[in-house]
Amino acid sequence: MKVDVHKLPQNSPDDISALDAAIATGKISPHDIVAIMGKTEGNGCVNDFTRGFAVQSLQAYLGKIIGQAQAAAIVYVMSGGTEGVLSPHLTVFTSQDSQPAQPKRMGLTLGVIHTRDFSPAEIGSLVMVEEVAEAVTKAIAAAGLAQKDVHFVQIKCPLITSRDRQLLTDEKQLGLSTGISKAVSSYQSMGYSRGASALGVAVALDEIRLEDIKAEDICQNYDLYSSIASTSAGVELRNCEILVMGNSPQSTSDFVIGHSVMQHALDVQAIHQAIAVTGQPIAQVVNIFAKAEADPTGAILGRRHTMMDDSDINHTRMARAVVGAVVASIVQDPMVYVSGGSEHQGPSGGGPVAAIAAIK
Repeated sequence: MKVDVHKLPQNSPDDISALDAAIATGKISPHDIVAIMGKTEGNGCVNDFTRGFAVQSLQAYLGKIIGQAQAAAIVYVMSGGTEGVLSPHLTVFTSQDSQPAQPKRMGLTLGVIHTRDFSPAEIGSLVMVEEVAEAVTKAIAAAGLAQKDVHFVQIKCPLITSRDRQLLTDEKQLGLSTGISKAVSSYQSMGYSRGASALGVAVALDEIRLEDIKAEDICQNYDLYSSIASTSAGVELRNCEILVMGNSPQSTSDFVIGHSVMQHALDVQAIHQAIAVTGQPIAQVVNIFAKAEADPTGAILGRRHTMMDDSDINHTRMARAVVGAVVASIVQDPMVYVSGGSEHQGPSGGGPVAAIAAIK
């Protein structure tokens, strides 16, 4: 497999001008696109329709070129919220078969997969954990990756809207399935969905045994987490779209990925460690992918923070701004991917971070 990575700026959620230019010049073959990750300038919450707008714009554009079926098969992960210095952009992943003459080396390889749609009662449940675990396992196998060489698993997952709750006629069934009730807000459901998806990754990568996870652990027992999962919830889909990234000795890619785990929002050493794992200097970094969370204890490095108590700005937005500034300051590029809400993704207050670099 030969994987290429392209980072493109966006002027608005429906701006495909940079992608169009890259395709027109032959830099990107639209037939080779397998995944697109983007940062959009919405609020990153339930009513952030910039994510769906961006996906719709990309699918409509690519559908005219490669056909609607192939365009729909691409994994689209749009993360809302470009607070602070974060700059809207797309990261486009292409994949094609390696040619016999191309030298093989430890390089970037990826697997993509879509789960089935989830019913409202399954979102944030053990059913979701199991389905995601199975899908991630399949994607790892399809990519030809060894478990130890998987460095990042990015998932876009659904949420429960107020209408979904109205459709649930058996509150007891919802409680048994997810450990939550109809009283849980749509915003809170995002956390349950992210958390269940992350635990699914942990199971697939043998970080946690499935039998050791109880329904009531989801969004409650944060001692259970994945050091590789990055999950993001949105109203624009009903299934999970999954992108597995790792390194394989059979790759002919000119890119490599590394990862680490931030222990807190100011953990610059973890970012440097993720870059160091790639074996490439900072100047070769194409993009950084990080999770951000306002520490639920209300403190960071022993100092009190007020992100959880602000009634004007959601704490996930503040966390993205903080981590985005930290990451951007290291790579000296505000076009970095920082996603808020890290339930069961790294330790509380922290989160996984990955770096993709071009091989010198």
